[in-house]
Amino acid sequence: MVKKTNKTAGPKLDLPAGLLDSQLAQSVKESAQQIWLAGMGAFAKAQEGRMKIFQALIKEGASLQRKTQSAAEEKIGEVTDRMSSMAGDVTAKAGHHWDKLESIFEQRTARAMNKLGVPTAKDVDALIKRVDELAAAVARLSKTAPAKAPAKTAPAKTAPTKTARQAAARKGSPRRTATRKSASGS
Repeated sequence: MVKKTNKTAGPKLDLPAGLLDSQLAQSVKESAQQIWLAGMGAFAKAQEGRMKIFQALIKEGASLQRKTQSAAEEKIGEVTDRMSSMAGDVTAKAGHHWDKLESIFEQRTARAMNKLGVPTAKDVDALIKRVDELAAAVARLSKTAPAKAPAKTAPAKTAPTKTARQAAARKGSPRRTATRKSASGS
């Protein structure tokens, strides 16, 4: 069998047992007190460091926010420019198609009106021009016409007198017989 030996962790002191226990207790108490104080000091240092770290994180967060915000504004600007460009393209295409549709409508309307005999704007303009030319010619002629004596016209025929009618009736004029027939209802 193996014999167990009683070994202690330090040199054996020749001190009475009570004293040894009391010194050991005192030493443990002092060590525990020092450990406690070291822990408190570490905690205090950690708190100081924590405030510094916290302030550093705030600064870093603010910097990151500024960078993110500027990047977002830049992207928004790019997207806005792209959308404006696309909207311009769509508007141009729509305008082109609208112009084409309007042209087709005008051509068809003009064709239909031509078939119906309605004068076009060109026809009306030509007539207006012709009327203006004629009016100018009339004005020129009327300025030269008053210098000449106006031409005499033949006297208007007067209605026959009662005696002329009676004479015609006596001769058996066809006018009178036509009047009699219509009056008798034959």
